[in-house]
Amino acid sequence: MVLVLALGDLHIPHRAADLPPKFKSMLVPGKIQHIICTGNLCIKEVQDYLKTLCPDLHIARGEYDEGTRYPETKTLTIGQFKLGLCHGHQVIPWGDLDSLAMLQRQLDVDILVTGHTHQFTAYKHEGGVVINPGSATGAYSSITYDVNPSFILMDIDGLRVVVYVYELIDGEVKVDKIDFKKTTATTPAH
Repeated sequence: MVLVLALGDLHIPHRAADLPPKFKSMLVPGKIQHIICTGNLCIKEVQDYLKTLCPDLHIARGEYDEGTRYPETKTLTIGQFKLGLCHGHQVIPWGDLDSLAMLQRQLDVDILVTGHTHQFTAYKHEGGVVINPGSATGAYSSITYDVNPSFILMDIDGLRVVVYVYELIDGEVKVDKIDFKKTTATTPAH
C-alpha cells in the first residue's frame, strides 16, 4: 500500500492565504509516501511546507510558477501504475476530456493528474484514469469564483488504486472514493 497525495492550484498568497485549517490538520508528516502537485504554488514556502509532509515531491509548472525549474510534464511509476503530471493550462480546451485523454496517450500513463480548472474531476477513460484534484485552497479561477477546496489521496495497492477525494463543503470535509483496477501490470524500466 502506497499513499500518494495529489493537490494543486494553491495560489498562495495571491488568491488564498493558506490551506484550510481542516486540511492542514489532516496532512501530517510520515503518512504519505509521494506528493504530486499540479503547480501554481506561487511561492517557495509552499514547496517547503509540502516537503515537510513528504520529501518525495513532484511538481508540474503552472502558469503562475514563473522562475521555477518545475517541468511542464512529468511521468513517474508508483507500484504497478505509471502516472503523468501536467498543470493543464497547456491543454486546450481547458479540462476537456478528449484533449486530456490525448495527453494521457502521449505520456503513455495509466493515471493522468492535471489541474488548472480548480474543479475536482475524475474519469475512468480509455482503460485509464484522468484526475483533477481541484484547488487545495479553494482559490478562484478564471473559469469560476465558486470553488470548494479539495485534494486527493490515492491508495495504490498492486493493480488497484482507490482515489479518495477530500472536499471542504460548508465548513465540513466530505470524502468520496473512486475505485480503479488495472487490467495488466506495467513493468517499471530500470
